[in-house]
Amino acid sequence: MRYYHDSDETLNYEQVNRAVEAVFREHARGHVQMPPKVYITFDHGDFRTMPAYVPSLGIAGVKIVNVHPDNRAAGLPTVMALTVILDVDTGIPKAIINATRLTDMRTGAAGAIAAKYLSPKKEVILGVIGSGKQAESQVEAISKELTITGIRVWSREEKNALAFAARFRDYSCTSTSIEKACDADVVVTTTPSRKPIVMHEWIHEGTHINAIGADAPGKEELDPLILKRAKVFVDDRPQAIHSGEINVPITKGLFHAHDIAGTLGEVVVGVKGRKKPDEITVFDSTGLAIQDLAIAGLAMAGGKWVELPFP
Repeated sequence: MRYYHDSDETLNYEQVNRAVEAVFREHARGHVQMPPKVYITFDHGDFRTMPAYVPSLGIAGVKIVNVHPDNRAAGLPTVMALTVILDVDTGIPKAIINATRLTDMRTGAAGAIAAKYLSPKKEVILGVIGSGKQAESQVEAISKELTITGIRVWSREEKNALAFAARFRDYSCTSTSIEKACDADVVVTTTPSRKPIVMHEWIHEGTHINAIGADAPGKEELDPLILKRAKVFVDDRPQAIHSGEINVPITKGLFHAHDIAGTLGEVVVGVKGRKKPDEITVFDSTGLAIQDLAIAGLAMAGGKWVELPFP
């Protein structure tokens, strides 16, 4: 068995985006096994287990990932992950992968693929709500699919938004109010909020939204009125209903499962999608285990590793 460390060093978003796009295509065709993720909740965070099997890649395994929003104050990542890959024929563990940065990359790639297919424009102003690692990954991944002509970023801490703007100065990135950040062609939300922070009156017709932050029961970033105005696409129906952006509105009867317009996989294969340029579209991203397996395959092909005896 091998332990892969620094497994993201050889990866770039062009190849990660393509791998994630391909695995969403497999999801739409029903060619994967993937139960919804399981949550264990603590006082200050949680961890999730995410198993899957992708026959076309010949890869199976499970990711264990935590989310602890207060970790930043302690100088720790808010999200850390390990992926265990199993041999399909024997069940022998083949690899353990440091998947912390890979998790950021595969989530960024899902947002990029959603923006590729659902944005009404190929040259966009990008609005970013939040300024952490996932906000950075969304920008880096989306920039490989669309031409970003400007970025408007908002963060609860202005100093964090200013640091983010400095990092992406090549995209004419500016720190601004949340209302101004929402006045964009593509809006990305990446906060751990448990109440709506993006109001429906701030979103104009034709906007595409990547709703990334709501990835557990009780989390939500968008005013439910946005969901009622929009065509909402999810990564996986059962998982989104349980723990995506739509989970709280569904619990409150403000949105219903039958209101879901489709999955991202269905968009990728062309059976669902944006029909008119003035439609508002939302991609509700919860993060799928098949994404983790797709990027794990890339990491194992080129990452640094050490041998671990097993059994």
